[in-house]
Amino acid sequence: MEVKIGVQNAARELTIEVDETAEAVEKLVADAVSGDGVLNLKDAKGRRLIVPVAKLAYVELGHGVAGQVGFRS
Repeated sequence: MEVKIGVQNAARELTIEVDETAEAVEKLVADAVSGDGVLNLKDAKGRRLIVPVAKLAYVELGHGVAGQVGFRS
């Protein structure tokens, strides 16, 4: 699943591909925001993304796009 994270005062959003369900990621975000700590996600390749919740602008949950190559019409 693809997760896009907007960070305040950053020109680009962070995009991460995780193996978790939308409900699991939503719970992680809600727990991090209510605890005023950090959002800690692990991507499909084992790397970690840690974002302070004070800097979160938005979190967008969606399905990843697998293997698109070339032009679309």
